[in-house]
Amino acid sequence: MGHSKLEVEAGFYDIVETYLNDIRKVIFTYVKDYHMVEDITQEVFLTVFHKLKDFRGESSMKTWILKIAINKSKDYLKSWNYRKVQLTSWLKEEPGANEVERTVMNKLQNHELAETIMKLPLKYREVVILYYYHDFDTNEISFLLNLNVNTVKTRLLRSKDLLKRRFDFNE
Repeated sequence: MGHSKLEVEAGFYDIVETYLNDIRKVIFTYVKDYHMVEDITQEVFLTVFHKLKDFRGESSMKTWILKIAINKSKDYLKSWNYRKVQLTSWLKEEPGANEVERTVMNKLQNHELAETIMKLPLKYREVVILYYYHDFDTNEISFLLNLNVNTVKTRLLRSKDLLKRRFDFNE
């Protein structure tokens, strides 16, 4: 027996309300641009809306949606639009571009650590954020990023080493 259109829409809005902030945080860790976070978030939920009927429950709803968000973020980082924005920003510094990043970072418990994490290469930053800030285990991260579990563990260890070294140099 199928669900009515109103039931489907109500269920979708519950999903948006439940996962919106998590999705925004994950996307920001990739793109570091508040305006793009909103655009990509809309793309993520549009995809979720269209593919919700295909969700088979092989992972949690949160894991499934975060995987979509990560893939959309990575697609954006590979796009010509992103490269063009980066080049334009480099040629003429936009006032306030770092202001948004600073605001987000101030909300994290340890400002210095958060800044250092955001400076890590993406492959290390993403596992740190998912593991420590979103409490995913290595198996879930493996699924989200389409990586071998051992690769995830290696990247976590490597990121810890990088963070330790950066803090040692700062003291």
